[in-house]
Amino acid sequence: MDLIDIGALSKASGVAASTLRYYEELGLVQSVGRNGLRRQYGGEALLQLALISLGKAAGFSLAEIGRMFDKDRHPDLPRPTLQQRADALDRQARRLKTLSGLLRHVAECPAPSHMACPRFRKLLRAASPTLPLAEVPRSGAGADPA
Repeated sequence: MDLIDIGALSKASGVAASTLRYYEELGLVQSVGRNGLRRQYGGEALLQLALISLGKAAGFSLAEIGRMFDKDRHPDLPRPTLQQRADALDRQARRLKTLSGLLRHVAECPAPSHMACPRFRKLLRAASPTLPLAEVPRSGAGADPA
């Protein structure tokens, strides 16, 4: 088995040595021995760190990620949980796309008052569907200038 010490693993993975030690405390990765004072890891550690990084990017907590490995630290990915997270990310992406459109319109809209702009109001309703925007003045007194 090829071993890699903590410094080389840190460099290869981009994960700080202190983070590697923390992940080891949590049981996410496991050193297989020591060379002097330096921890040694098996070749599977790079795969484990890649999966941890992917899990974090997808919004999973470290505890949730820990449950995605079996007792021997091999990936045991729960497909239904991953499908649910992918669905949640799709919903988040749609919300962010709407927000992006709203911000671009606010930045570029030539209307003297954004509240007088029908497109702005439509985007605002889409971004915040629970707000009672019908009650917000369109222009004049009480309208916020753009």
